[in-house]
Formats: sequence, structure tokens, C-alpha cells
Amino acid sequence: MDIQSSKIELIKAILGIENEALINKLRETLLSKNEDFWLELTEAEKEEIDFGIKQIENGQTEDWEDILKRVS
Repeated sequence: MDIQSSKIELIKAILGIENEALINKLRETLLSKNEDFWLELTEAEKEEIDFGIKQIENGQTEDWEDILKRVS
């Protein structure tokens, strides 16, 4: 599907929405200035992300299959 068709499909979907809260959220999202998501995170969230990045840099990763085996 090309971009123009996607836009038309999206417009049709939006026109069919009757939920005011959802419309307001869509409006807020579409009209926002696309600010950096990092600025919206809490300090705890930023620390968790930094911790995860350090784990990756140190090779402290685990294969998805191993995680699934462990939690199954």
C-alpha cells in the first residue's frame, strides 16, 4: 500500500471513532512537536535504560530462547 492510500485509510478510521478520549489522544499525538521521548521519562526509567545499555556493553545478554526455557 502506498503512502497516500495509507493516509486515506487512516482518515477513514479516524472519522469512524466515537470515543472522545481516543480522539483527544490522537489529536495530542499528531499535533505534538515530536519532542524527544527521553525528556518525558522519569529518572527511574532513565536509570533502568542506562543500566540495560551498560549490561549490553559488558556482554551481559541472554538469548530469547534461554529466557523462554527458564520462565516456562
